[in-house]
Amino acid sequence: MTTAQAVPAIIRRYFELAGQPDSEDYFALFAEDVVVEDESTEHRGIEAIRQWRRAVPLVSYEVTDVEDTPAGTVVTATITGDFPGSPFAGLRYRFSDYDDTVIRALRIAP
Repeated sequence: MTTAQAVPAIIRRYFELAGQPDSEDYFALFAEDVVVEDESTEHRGIEAIRQWRRAVPLVSYEVTDVEDTPAGTVVTATITGDFPGSPFAGLRYRFSDYDDTVIRALRIAP
């Protein structure tokens, strides 16, 4: 696993906030034109991200691996929450377009 110091701050912040109830701090992580793909469904823009978050259960995250790839930074995590199959190990978060201030593209898939 990559050390926390090597993980970009915006990605560390994502996992700090994603396990908490929705807040403006969480939504501020994303660009206005963000694209998040989860369960093969694409969510475009902040309002779509708000709707997506309201529809999914709150989960906790245990990051198990971080890898920089040509396609972006891939974080593997185990998620635990109120959903069938919890806990789920090996969920991959590919941050493919981001900078120090915002996330523009995120794909979540097993």
